[in-house]
Formats: sequence, structure tokens, C-alpha cells
Amino acid sequence: MNPEAGKPSDLILTRLLVPPLCIRPSVVSDLKSGTNEDDLTMKLTEIIFLNDVIKKHRISGAKTQMIMEDWDFLQLQCALYINSELSGIPLNMAPKKWTRGFVQRLKGKQGRFRGNLSGKRVDFSGRTVISPDPNLRIDEVAVPVHVAKILTFPEKVNKANINFLRKLVRNGPEVHPGANFIQQRHTHMKRFLKYGNREKMAQELKYGDIVERHLIDGDVVLFNRQPSLHKLSIMAHLARVKPHRTFRFNECVCTPYNADFDGDEMNLHLPQTEEAKAEALVLMGTKANLVTPRNGEPLIAAIQDFLTGAYLLTLKDTFFDRAKACQIIASILVGKDEKIKVRLPPPTILKPVTLWTGKQIFSVILRPSDDNPVRANLRTKGKQYCGKGEDLCVNDSYVTIQNSELMSGSMDKGTLGSGSKNNIFYILLRDWGQNEAADAMSRLARLAPVYLSNRGFSIGIGDVTPGQGLLKAKYELLNAGYKKCDEYIEALNTGKLQQQPGCTAEETLEALILKELSVIRDHAGSACLRELDKSNSPLTMALCGSKGSFINISQMIACVGQQAISGSRVPDGFENRSLPHFEKHSKLPAAKGFVANSFYSGLTPTEFFFHTMAGREGLVDTAVKTAETGYMQRRLVKSLEDLCSQYDLTVRSSTGDIIQFIYGGDGLDPAAMEGKDEPLEFKRVLDNIKAVFPCQSEPALSKNELLLTAESIMKKNEFLCCQDIFLQEIKKFIKGVSEKIKKTRDKYGINDNGTTEPRVLYQLDRITPTQIEKFLETCRDKYMRAQMEPGSAVGALCAQSIGEPGTQMTLKTFHFAGVASMNITLGVPRIKEIINASKAISTPIITAQLDKDDDADYARLVKGRIEKTLLGEISEYIEEVFLPDDCFILIKLSLERIRLLRLEVNAETVRYSICTSKLRVKPGDVAVHGEAVVCVTPRENSKSSMYYVLQFLKEDLPKVVVQGIPEVSRAVIHIDEQSGKEKYKLLVEGDNLRAVMATHGVKGTRTTSNNTYEVEKTLGIEAARTTIINEIQYTMVNHGMSIDRRHVMLLSDLMTYKGEVLGITRFGLAKMKESVLMLASFEKTADHLFDAAYFGQKDSVCGVSECIIMGIPMNIGTGLFKLLHKADRDPSPPRRPLIFDTNEFHIPLVT
Repeated sequence: MNPEAGKPSDLILTRLLVPPLCIRPSVVSDLKSGTNEDDLTMKLTEIIFLNDVIKKHRISGAKTQMIMEDWDFLQLQCALYINSELSGIPLNMAPKKWTRGFVQRLKGKQGRFRGNLSGKRVDFSGRTVISPDPNLRIDEVAVPVHVAKILTFPEKVNKANINFLRKLVRNGPEVHPGANFIQQRHTHMKRFLKYGNREKMAQELKYGDIVERHLIDGDVVLFNRQPSLHKLSIMAHLARVKPHRTFRFNECVCTPYNADFDGDEMNLHLPQTEEAKAEALVLMGTKANLVTPRNGEPLIAAIQDFLTGAYLLTLKDTFFDRAKACQIIASILVGKDEKIKVRLPPPTILKPVTLWTGKQIFSVILRPSDDNPVRANLRTKGKQYCGKGEDLCVNDSYVTIQNSELMSGSMDKGTLGSGSKNNIFYILLRDWGQNEAADAMSRLARLAPVYLSNRGFSIGIGDVTPGQGLLKAKYELLNAGYKKCDEYIEALNTGKLQQQPGCTAEETLEALILKELSVIRDHAGSACLRELDKSNSPLTMALCGSKGSFINISQMIACVGQQAISGSRVPDGFENRSLPHFEKHSKLPAAKGFVANSFYSGLTPTEFFFHTMAGREGLVDTAVKTAETGYMQRRLVKSLEDLCSQYDLTVRSSTGDIIQFIYGGDGLDPAAMEGKDEPLEFKRVLDNIKAVFPCQSEPALSKNELLLTAESIMKKNEFLCCQDIFLQEIKKFIKGVSEKIKKTRDKYGINDNGTTEPRVLYQLDRITPTQIEKFLETCRDKYMRAQMEPGSAVGALCAQSIGEPGTQMTLKTFHFAGVASMNITLGVPRIKEIINASKAISTPIITAQLDKDDDADYARLVKGRIEKTLLGEISEYIEEVFLPDDCFILIKLSLERIRLLRLEVNAETVRYSICTSKLRVKPGDVAVHGEAVVCVTPRENSKSSMYYVLQFLKEDLPKVVVQGIPEVSRAVIHIDEQSGKEKYKLLVEGDNLRAVMATHGVKGTRTTSNNTYEVEKTLGIEAARTTIINEIQYTMVNHGMSIDRRHVMLLSDLMTYKGEVLGITRFGLAKMKESVLMLASFEKTADHLFDAAYFGQKDSVCGVSECIIMGIPMNIGTGLFKLLHKADRDPSPPRRPLIFDTNEFHIPLVT
């Protein structure tokens, strides 16, 4: 106990504090006369009553036992007053009805800490249903007039706005735009404008009065959709007041909110000060958040109709005459683009009629007029790129945009949609700024639907009707597949089926049939795509990536395919069959959930039943997953929330503990990465510079000139701010470019000091001094822009970036590809294991590299050394032998089996294993006869007869480990064929990393485990940190999620910075953080508060949770620094001159 905080005697309560009435209000009851008192009041009444009873008993001299019972009861009532959920109360004393004690008021989601302090209900907010509106810009939201009249903004009257505000005051609260209240500067009185003389009030407005006016066009509002899984779930938009009763916004902004329009509702908040408005617009504005901090990919981008429209518009056979072209382009002339002088490009076809292509119209979206500076450049493969010829691709799917003109390729999800950095809007954002990207997106959102609705785009039953050829092809495929399956089943029944390594015959059959049946669906799908017409609407949508996939189309037209339940075929539910409609033990495709029909032809009852089984599983999985990931994200946020990058570039917690010396190892912002984990893609930047600055009059640089020029530019002072590793990367890139130039010049025989430049150089690799200077400047600027700003809440971003993809993962366990025998946990359960730092994980796997990784025999040899081999597995028989004068156990080893398994075992090693096992057999009791026979003669035991000793031995001897590591259940040889040559490595199931690393033949330095605890125990904390990073990344990549490594590094650094691996759980959190308020607002509220009171803990209130609870600004972001006023030279006021200060009154002192 802390002696300053109190003495142990203080733990005995002699007085109970009675809380004020606001904590225990009484409720006037309608049903019966009088009032209903609060639980606390009732409890206090009871305590006072018991107190009086004891007093009376003592005065009247009742029995001691009676007084003691009352005393105990009083003790219990006082305890229940504080915590009404006490356990271990005797039945005769248990309270009749449940009451809410103090602890119950504080703890839980609805308690004080979480329900009223960490999060509150707010004013100035509205909620209604949402609808789409492509005519709004991407940073706008349409607010119903009804809402706009209720939400008000307090505007101060000044010289600039007094006339405007007078007009609003005259309108009053009923007419929009109007005002609801006036607050006068001197009297501080609020006057409601519904009543009274508004004309007079308007005239009496003075500077400094506050008018609470209605929400009007251009106000900054915060728009939010629950569940808010990442920071992009709440963004700032500009309001546009419109009629009708829903919030409307551009569909491009659906992705970050994860919104759809099937009845979703969203919330709107109106910031109440000018500072709040400015901060919201700069930090939370839609334009400022076009990319996700998870990995820097664009999230706000074209979706659905916009993609389909743009795709159809940019197909190579789309042409328009002048009227049509001008009509389509005119759709972008709205709002701030109204006055644009559109530059209609010259027509592509002149005779017999002038025609423009869709590609030209798309180019107008990127650069509508001549005075627009944007010159975007992009070269990238589309979805259907045929693999050769670049812009001469037969499918016209290689997109080339040069100086904002679409030269080739049709636009699809890859180049317009979210989730790809080859997106044209992403290029605009990175090279020309967020405003240009947002403008182009808004123009596309207006133009594409106009074109699509004029052209027409619909789906009918004809689109999914299979032709005769397709039906025939499908039946041939089905028959061939069924025949193959029958052959496999026949092979299983006759015992001729060759087993896969590590699988039983049944498992092998399942794997083979599953593979065969999935091939049927894929082939039916490809046949279906060959048959379909190019104008087929579902096919168009699948091709441009706006909705659906080829699998959906083939399920509608050809065949629904195998229904999987937890990754395998439908299991037998009744007695040895899946449904009573099939024979017992049937392994046929139809009996195990293969649906041969398509949705067009309709499913048979049994097929329908299997299909619903698979559907049910998906629903249950989703429901369970939501709760799991929600809790996981809450824990992540709680533990990471106060991590913040400081002005010295370190990442520290609120108490000042250093988590990282520089954020992510390089101090760069994940949202600003242009490459994969890299800040820049040099090749793209160089191509862009060459296109924007052709510099035709300048001479081209040779290889050496290029290197020297670059070197001299990079020595300038402006480049001192870049890290050395970044400058090294640039030098490496320029060296590569110079080599290419040299090769080109050598190929055409151009010498380096030639005076005239041949024409061929204009077409080929040609770099001029201006271009290289611009290139290096651009690289430097982009690098400086990619620095993580001090004050960024890097912890919260990390928690959201890991938690948010979790909701899109599955909960199931998957198989390793290629090795059917190795189960590995993935998805949410695996992430949970890593984050909780569990000591025992569900599938521990050690990956062991071998000294000789190209020799299969060597791999088998090492496998034998690692995998545990039991005596029972290598002996032909183990029998007891009874002779007239002796009895013993005889073990006959199978030398053939030992030779086949490549085991280093003989009779002597078996004898050693038996003696060192836990069988209590002495070396003298075991005798070896020849190569293959071992005799065990046990001693007589006083406790049990010889017969039983022999029986026990006979039962236990087969379980003796004769070779390998006892913790390892099995090892599988994994063949890696990626590099062209077959490479062998071992996958070891089990948990003894140290023993595996020490095994002869294993390359210890390249051996890894997926168990963090095991790695920490064996190799230390740094290795554990690396394991956490690699495992989270591996799990995410397996589910197709990409997360910037900086987030994962921060999480693993937080888990390991104390020198031990701490899980993100209530136990790990208590070791990481000291703050009482923060721990109380997480879990176990009462325990933390009682402990803090007992030990007299102080809370410095510096973290995020504590600051929110106390209602003070937190020191993160704009709260990281303090603003100090410049003080005057001499702060003390000048002294007032006194009468006697003049010289004539000064009497010289006599010393």
C-alpha cells in the first residue's frame, strides 16, 4: 500500500457517503400513487434500518449470535450497495430482486466509462436514409431542407455579413435560409425568432451579436456511416441544401463508407466553430482522403455504372457524330465547370461524315480546355490484356494515356476503379494534386451515366439463355468428369488408388474428385464465354470489372458447380449418406453436393438443399466474424491509440516510452507510397517528365554525361533533406537508364561525341539536361511530401489498417496449396492467435531448409531424424514369451521397413531408447540377439505379479520413441518448383524449434517457425518481432489483402518493446500502460479502480482515453504542440512617478 495515500485502517468503513440526488433520482410513477425510489436509495434505507436493528438489539441485550447474524447481514448489504453482482452469497441472504450498484453503473458498454464519458450523444446532428446522386461533386452531400432548418451554425455579426444575416433574421425559423436564435453580445440573452418582431430585431443587429442561422450551401459538415471501421468512415463534405427527405452523395464515395442504397442510414454532424470547420476540411475533407492509409491505394474512385459507361465509351468501335459528341460533352458543363471553353478535338474520321471516337470524348474529361494545365501520363495493362504487343493488343486492353489524351485501350476497373495504383485518378492526384483528381472524377460521374442512359444497357433472360452448342459441350464435359470420378471410386473400392503423401485413401479420393469437379465448372465457364455474344450485358460488366465475374455468368448459364461446406464436399448427415435420396456410402458427385444444373435451368430438390447448406454456412460465418473482428479491433485501438510520431521522428506512447526510433524504419507515410512499399516509381516519373517536357531543341545526353549531370544536381543543398538510402535508389535507377541509352547508341552505331543528332534518337531513349533536372526535383519533392508528419496518430491508423481488412476475411482453416496433408490456420483465428501472443497455437509449423535442398533421398533421411518414430511402427511383432522358468517380452524389428524409411535405427539404438524411456527398465534387463531381436526381461515387482508387469510392458513398449523429436507429430517434404529446379524443404508439425534447428542436415540459420512464443524462447525478442511481422503479412496476403508493412512493424514493435512478447489482451495491456482511467475504460473497470484506490495510484492524464474522459485536448495531431505568445521585453508595468522622485528632494546620505 502507498503510505501517503492512506493507512490499512482506512479499508474499514465506519461511515457511508450518501450520494447527491442527481445520482439517485426518484421517478414519479403513473401506475401507483407516490414515487419510485432509485435502487441506491432503497439500499441506503435498508442499511440504515439494519443499523437501527443492531443498535436496538444491543440496547435490549439480545443474544450475541443474533447480533452477529445481523452484523453479517449489514456487511453484505454494504457490499451489495457497492457491487450488486457479488458471488458466493448464501441463499438465505441473497437479494430477492437484482439492483444496480455503483460498480454496475460504471462498467460495461452502457456504463459511465464507455457509455457516457468515452462516447456521448451529441447535438447538431441528423440521421436519415441515403440515396445516390451522380450530379453532385464528390466532396458534396445533399441535405434535406427539413434538416437544414433544424441544424444551426452560430455566426458572429461583422461588417462583411451583417446584411446577409439581417435577411436571415427576417426569414425566421420557418423559411430556409433563415435563423432560429439571436444571442446579443451585451445581454447574453438568447431570443427565439419564431415570435416577436423580426424586422425590429434585424435592424437592431450589432457587430459581435451571434446569429444561429440555418445550414446553408457550402457549410462544412461531417458525414459518417456505422460501423466506423477506419478513419475514412467519417469525412467532411460541403452541404448542398436540396428538397426531398434523404441525404444524397456521389456514388464514387461509397467505397470508404462501405455504403449501399438498400436502406442504409447515415449521420451528419455540423461543426460549430470556424476552427472546427477549417480543421475538418483540411484533415477530413473528401479530397484529402482519396487514398486509404492502409496501403496508399485509391478508395474514392469510379464504381458500377461509371465503369460500365466509361468502358463502353472507350471501346474501339464507339463513334459519334458532332451533335451526339457535343451533347455528351455538354453534360460536364455544370456548377464551377459551367464557363469552361471546351476544346472539341479534331474529328477522327472526316469522310463520308465527320466522326469522333469515344476515346477522344474520354480525353475531354481529363483535360476539358486548353487553359487546363493537366497533362496526365499512364501506360498500364488492362483486365483483358492479351500478353503481347502493348498498345497493339488485339483486345484493345493496353491503356496508354499521353499528355491527357487516351491513345489506346479501353478503361476498366483497373484504370478507373478503387484498389489499384495504375488508376488514372491516382496519377492525377500524385502528379497534379487532389483538386484535379476530384474534378476529373466528378466530370466522369456526370458524363458516364448520361452516355449509358442514352445508349441503353439492360439485362434480360435472353442474356443468360444457353445456346445448343453450349448445352452439348456442357453434357460432354459432365459425362467425361463423371466418368473420371467413377474411375477414382472404382480404384478406391478395389484398393488400387495411389495415396497422396500424408493422406488416407478416403482423403485422397476427396481431393481428386474435388479437383475434377472444379475443373468441370471452370471449363463450362470458359465454353460459355466463347459462346456469348460481345454485346452480352453480364459479360460486359464482368469484362470491365463493374459487377460480377465469369464464375457468376457460368453459374447462371452453364453449371452451378460443387457446393463446399467448410472447404470439403457435403458430409454425410444421416446414416452414412448426405440425404435419404441416395444410397448409403455413396461417393457420387450428385450425392455429395455437385449441382450440375444452372440457375437458368433450375435446381432439383436435392441440389437446392445442398445449395442452401452452403449458403447458410456463409451467413453464419459472416455473423460470427463481425463480432470477433469488432472485439479484436477494439483491443487494437485501445492499445495503440496513444502512439504518435514526435518532432524528433520517434514514435512514442503518451508516457514517453519509445516504440520506434523512426516510424516504419524510414519515416514515410504509408498513404503516400506510389509503389509497393516504395515512395516512388522512378520509371513512371521519368516517363511523365519526358512527355510533359519534350525539350526538342536540347541535345540528348550520353551515358557518362547523364551520370555526371545527375551527380552534380544531387550534390546541391536542396537534396540534403533526403535520406542516403533514397539517393542510392535514384542513382541505381539512373545508372540503369544510362546503360539502356548506351545499348541503344551502340546498336545504331552512334558515337557519344557526335555533333549532329540522328533522327532515330528522337524516337528512342533520349534524355536532355532539363529533363533530368526536372526528374530529380520531382523525385525530391515527392519524397519530402511522403514524410510522415509529426503529430500523426500512427497507432490509431495501424489499428484501423489491421482491423478493417479483418472484417473481409474468413473464419475458416485452409489447406496449404499443393500439400493436402498440411492444415494451416488462416483468416481471423490466425490473426487473433498472433495478436493475443498465444503460447499454444492451433497449427504450429516449423519450416526447415536443408543443407542439400536438391536431393530427395537426403530430404527423406532428415525427415526420419525429425519425425518421431515409435517402436510399434518399426517392429514386426512384440510378444510375451512364457517359459517354465522364465518369462520375457520379445521384440522383432522389421529391417525392411527401417531401410525403406531411411531410419538410423538398429537393435542397439532400440535398446538405448527403451532404457531411457519412462518404462523403468534397467539396462541389464534388455538383451540384444543378432540384428533384429531385442528381449526385455523385467524384474519382479513386489506390488504386482509378473503377469501384469508383462502386460503393462507389452502395452507401453510400442509407444517408445526410437528416433526423432517427441514433440513433432509428423514432417512432410515440401517440393518447391518456383525457380524451375525442384527444391526440397521440410514442413514440421509440432513445437520444438531448438531441436529441429540442431538436427543434423537442417540449415539452422534458415529455419523458421510460425509460433511467436517458441521463437522468442529459442532465438530471442528480435526474432519474435520479425515472426509477428512475417506471419501477419503472410495471413493477409493469403486473403488477398495488402497492408503496408509499416503498420505491421508498429504493431509488432508495440508487442515486443518491453523485452517480452505482450499480447493485445487485458493482461498485455495492463503491462504496457499505467493509466488507471485508460485501463478502467477498457475492461475490468471495478478491479482497476479498487486497485488504484488501494495503492494510491496517480494518473497523469496524458493518453487519449484519459483526455477524452476528462474532456481536455489530447496531445496528438494539432494538440501535440503548445502555442506561446511572444512576451514583451519587460513584463512588469512601469512605476508611477511619485512627488518626491525629483532631484531637489534627494538628501545626500551621510556615511
